[in-house]
Amino acid sequence: MFRKRSYASATTSLVAPGTRVCGDVNFTGTLHICGSIEGSVSVSDGSEGMVVLSAEGTVTGTISVPVVAIDGHVVGDIHATERLELAAQARIEGDVYYRSLEMAAGAQVNGRMVHCEEAPRRLSGPQTEIPVVGQDLETGATALK
Repeated sequence: MFRKRSYASATTSLVAPGTRVCGDVNFTGTLHICGSIEGSVSVSDGSEGMVVLSAEGTVTGTISVPVVAIDGHVVGDIHATERLELAAQARIEGDVYYRSLEMAAGAQVNGRMVHCEEAPRRLSGPQTEIPVVGQDLETGATALK
C-alpha cells in the first residue's frame, strides 16, 4: 500500500507532526499530512494531485483530490476522482466517493461508499470524407464525388 506511482509529482508539501492548519488547503503535486488540518483539502483547478494522510494525521473537512491514500483519521467526505487507498489504521467518518478502491483489513468507514464511474470519453476516429453521389445535369450520369 502507498506505492510510489507515476502521478506523484516533484512538488511535495508537508504538514509535519504537531502542526495544526486551520483553513482550507489548496495544493499541486503531493501533500503529506502528518499533523492536522481543519478545513477542506483540494488540488488546484485542473491539476493532478495526491494526498497521503499518515497514521498520526487528521483531517476535519472535505478531501477532493484525484488520488487519496489514508492511514489516519478523517471527519468529512472524501472525493477521490481516480483512486482511494485505505490502510489498516484508516478511520473515516463521512461519505466516500471513489473510482478505484484499495482497502486493507482493519480500515473503517462510517458513512456511504459510492463508486463513481468514469465519465464517458468521446473517441476520435479517423477523419474521412463521406462520398457524395452527384448527378451531371448535362448528361444525366450519376457519379461519386
